[in-house]
Amino acid sequence: MSYLDELNPEQKEAVLHKDGPLLILAGAGAGKTRAITYRILHLIKNGVAPENILAVTFTNKAAKEMRDRILELLRTDKELNLPISFENQPFIRTFHSLGVFILRENFRELDIPKHFSIIDKSDSSKIVKDILRELDLDPKQFEPKKILSIISRQKGSFKTVSEYSGVHSNEYFAQIVDKVWQKYEQILQQEKALDFDDLLLKTALLLDKNKEVLAKYHNKWQYIHIDEYQDTNKVQYQIAKLLSQSQQNICVVGDGDQNIYSWRGANIKNILNFEKDFKNSKTILLEQNYRSTQNILGAANEIISKNKLRKDKNLFTKNEEGEKLGVYYAFSENDEAYFIAQRCSDLITHEKISPQEIAVLYRTNFQSRVLEEAFLNANVPYQVLGTKFFDRKEIKDIIAFIKSALNPDDLTSLKRIINVPPRGIGKVTLAKIASRRETELSPIMLEKITNFRKILNKIKEVSEKEKPSDLIKFIIKETGLNDKLRDGTEEELERLANMKEFVSLALKYDKLPLGEGVEKLLEESALASDQDQLEEKTNAVRLMTVHASKGLEFDYVFITGLEDGLFPSKMDSGKNEDKGEEERRLFYVALTRARKKLFLSYASSRTIFGSRKTNNVSEFITDINENLLEDENQSSQYSHSDSQNNEKIEYLEW
Repeated sequence: MSYLDELNPEQKEAVLHKDGPLLILAGAGAGKTRAITYRILHLIKNGVAPENILAVTFTNKAAKEMRDRILELLRTDKELNLPISFENQPFIRTFHSLGVFILRENFRELDIPKHFSIIDKSDSSKIVKDILRELDLDPKQFEPKKILSIISRQKGSFKTVSEYSGVHSNEYFAQIVDKVWQKYEQILQQEKALDFDDLLLKTALLLDKNKEVLAKYHNKWQYIHIDEYQDTNKVQYQIAKLLSQSQQNICVVGDGDQNIYSWRGANIKNILNFEKDFKNSKTILLEQNYRSTQNILGAANEIISKNKLRKDKNLFTKNEEGEKLGVYYAFSENDEAYFIAQRCSDLITHEKISPQEIAVLYRTNFQSRVLEEAFLNANVPYQVLGTKFFDRKEIKDIIAFIKSALNPDDLTSLKRIINVPPRGIGKVTLAKIASRRETELSPIMLEKITNFRKILNKIKEVSEKEKPSDLIKFIIKETGLNDKLRDGTEEELERLANMKEFVSLALKYDKLPLGEGVEKLLEESALASDQDQLEEKTNAVRLMTVHASKGLEFDYVFITGLEDGLFPSKMDSGKNEDKGEEERRLFYVALTRARKKLFLSYASSRTIFGSRKTNNVSEFITDINENLLEDENQSSQYSHSDSQNNEKIEYLEW
C-alpha cells in the first residue's frame, strides 16, 4: 500500500502540493502532523534533498515528535534508498532553537561569542530587580515581571529599545521601562548574553539587514514548513517571511480557532491574512477529526461558531457518537475537587483506565492547590505541570558552572555558583569582581577566587574533551557538591539524586560531536517548556492549565472552574471583544483535548484571594446544547459535605 493511500483526500492534496505558498487550516485532531510529515517524505521522494527542508514548531516536544516520525518514515520507505545521517536530514527545530542555530553560525557578524549565554526568565527577573534598586526604585511597586513582560512584547513586535524610547517618552511608567530596558541591554551586552526574545529579534534583524546571510539560508532551506502558525508573533512572522522570500515555497499549518497566546504577542491576523501576504497561495481545509467522539465535537463546534474573528470550518468525525459531557455543579471548590478525585479513582480502579490517560484542566494556576489536596486524600497518583526539571536549584547550579566556564563574562551565572558549595566569598568581594577591582582584595580572598577559577578552567577543558554526561559527573565531583550533599539531609540527598538524573538525561547529547553536545544541552535546558517534563513512564493523572495542555490529548478530560469571571476570565476578557473571543478559543482547545469523555464542573462559591465569592455558571456551559450534556450530580457516591461549613450540599436543577 502506498503512503498516499493512508491519507484522506484533503491531506493527500496537501502532501502532493509542491511549489508555492500553501496554507493548511487544520482543525483540532485533524491529522496535521501526519500531513506535514508525509508532505516532507513526498518532497524527498520527489528529489528534494532532505537538508534543503526546514520545519519549525513551538515546543521541544512537538519538534522531537515530528523529527522522530519523519525519520521513521524515511527509514521504513522501501522505495527510498537514502542514507540519513545527522547532517543529511530535514532541519526540524523550534523557533527559538532555530534562532540559536543561526546566531551561533553567524556570531562574528553580530559581534558576540559563539558560546553566548542564554538568560532564562528567572535570571532576567533578578537582573531587572537589581537595576530597579540601582535606580532607587522599589521592585514591589514596579514589578520586574511586569516590566519584563512589556520588554518581551516589544521585542516580539520587532522593536528595539531605541524604537521604544522614541514612541513612549511622555508616559511615566514607560519612562521607567525605558530606563530599565537600557540598563538591561547594557548588562546583557557586558555578560555576552541574550534573553529568550533576543534569540528571535536578533535573528530577524540579522536576516533583514544582512543580505549575504539571508541568501545563504535561501540556498540552504528551499522548502519551509511552519507549524502552529496562528501562534506566531510579529518577529516570528518576519523570520518566516524572510526565509521564504526567494522561492516562496512556504507551507504554514495552523488553526485560528486555537489562537490562545495573544498575551505573549501571538497575532491571529498572521494566519487570517496569509493569502494576502503570500500571493497565488493555495488553501486546504482539514476538517475530519480522528481524535474525539461526535458528542465532543458537537459541543466544540457549537462553542467556537459564536466567534466572529475566524475562518469558517466545521469539524466532523467517523468516530462513534460517544458519551455525553458530564456536568457537575459543586457547592464549593472543595466539593468540586472531591468529585474530580473520586471520579478519577473510580475510572482507574473500576474501569481500569490508565492514570496518564486522564487530565484535569484549569484556567489559572491557583486552582491546583485544592485539587492536589483532594488527590492526596483519595490516594490517586497525579503530576502537576509547572515545575520544570531545569528550574530546580541544583540543576541550574550545574548549568551555571558550565556557562561560567565557557563564558567568563557571564556574571549572572558566576554570582549563582561562586559560593556553591560555600567558599566564604561575600557580596563585597563579588562587587569588586564585577567592577574589575580584584587588586583590592586580601591575599586570602584572592587565593579563594584563584582556586574557584581553576575549577572553571578544568570544567572548560573537560567540556572540550569529554561527553556531556561525563562533564556533569566531573562537575558534581570536582566542585565538592558530591561530598557536601551525600551525607546531608533527606532534602540534600534528593538534590544529589536529581543531579545524577541530570547525568542520565545528558546521555542523549553524548552522540553529538564534541562541543556540539554541550551547546545543545545548554540550549535545550534554557528553552525547556512545561510539556517537556511530561514523561510517559510517569503513570499519573495530569493536572495543568488549559494553556499548558495545547497540543496534548487524553481519553478523559476534566475542565474545572467553569464560572463567570474565572472561565471565561473577566481579567482577560472584560468588555474587549477580541479578548472575549480568545477565552472562547481557550475553552475550545480544552474541549478538543478529549478523546472519549469530558467532565465540566462549576462551584457555586469559591475562595479567591482570601474571600469567598458566590458565582454564576459560565456561559460556556449554557452555550452547549443540553442534549449533549448529562447530570453528574445524580451519582450520589460523589456527593460531599463541604468541610468549611459542614452543611450537606443541596443541588438545584440545571
